Amino acid sequence: MTSPAQVPDPYEDFAERYDLFFGEFGKHDPVQAAFFRVLLAEAGARRILDCACGTGSDVDLLHGMGHEVWGCDISKAMLCQARRNLGGQGVTVPLVRADFRCLPYRGGQFDAVLCLTTSLPHLLNERDVVTALCSMRVVLREEGILVLSQGLTDKLMKQRPRFIPEVNRPAFSRVMVLDYFDTTVRISVLDLFHEADREEFKVDSFEYLVLMPGDYERLLTEAGYSRIECYGSYSSEPYDKEHSDQLIVVAHK
Repeated sequence: MTSPAQVPDPYEDFAERYDLFFGEFGKHDPVQAAFFRVLLAEAGARRILDCACGTGSDVDLLHGMGHEVWGCDISKAMLCQARRNLGGQGVTVPLVRADFRCLPYRGGQFDAVLCLTTSLPHLLNERDVVTALCSMRVVLREEGILVLSQGLTDKLMKQRPRFIPEVNRPAFSRVMVLDYFDTTVRISVLDLFHEADREEFKVDSFEYLVLMPGDYERLLTEAGYSRIECYGSYSSEPYDKEHSDQLIVVAHK
């Protein structure tokens, strides 16, 4: 398998702008926080790996809850941004560059592994997805939990919107442009800066494998997981094909 250092970094130019999705770093969705507080308490989880930690937002959330947190990401640029973000919050946690298909941790090290925000679908074939799921399972303790989340849903794939406005502020706007293919979706992020002294736009594109609940249940079972549950939001309501705007999957080792 190619080492992370040999893989082109698709986030190299986007990492420093990524957090413009969310506004101020360190401000967390209280509904998401409540979801993880309950889920991790029920699982008895203390040692947690965020294996696609990006710019560190979820690492910060979990650290603030009192958990022992590790983070890794294949993108050097995202890890650099995570270190800046977390350092600004006074948070120091182990962050390493790694491919989640071959995680560099010992077996059974973690009580929970998280792979959030449409990270797993960056892998564009099911063979690689199963490889990643198996790698995550290895570093989980017995009865440990895996949590996946994404914005690709049955509702999105049925409605197939071409444009999704994400941010509209006085000086900055972000629009998602979607292209649909047989098994993948390409999402182009169009950032528009419209300040008095800055008028420009930037575009970054990412492709994702389309995985729905039935796919996850099949692939997770193949990778050795059990007790697979699908939610439609961090409010914990069951996933609904017609209405859910998120897909959150929880599976047990």
